[in-house]
Amino acid sequence: MELLKKQPTMKLPSQWFTGDAWADVIYRGEEPARARANAVHFAPGARTAWHSHGLGQTLYIVEGIALIQSRGGELLEAHPGDVIWTPAGEEHWHGAAPDHFMTHIALWESDDVDWLDHVTDAEYGGARRSTRNA
Repeated sequence: MELLKKQPTMKLPSQWFTGDAWADVIYRGEEPARARANAVHFAPGARTAWHSHGLGQTLYIVEGIALIQSRGGELLEAHPGDVIWTPAGEEHWHGAAPDHFMTHIALWESDDVDWLDHVTDAEYGGARRSTRNA
């Protein structure tokens, strides 16, 4: 067993995020492990750029209201306790609603992430479906 040293909180780069977002590394496996886990904290209105993961990604919403969308799919409003799975290679984005901070735990394997274009204000502000109505 090993007690892992907590890393400093990282401000996330503007080339991958719109608005202010920070990450706390929970776990980053060393080879041959590929597991990754971050707590990601979004200010209201902050969001990722479109991106995809080579082996998929799971998000666990901890607090606030999350907005999540796959390219060409509906805009989903997710709430604390919701778990969202995005398959390998699926282009998507996620972030905070315009009037709430949001934190999620992001789980993925490997650093194979393809960062794409920024989410437009029109995409971000589109009609959304709440998981509370699911």
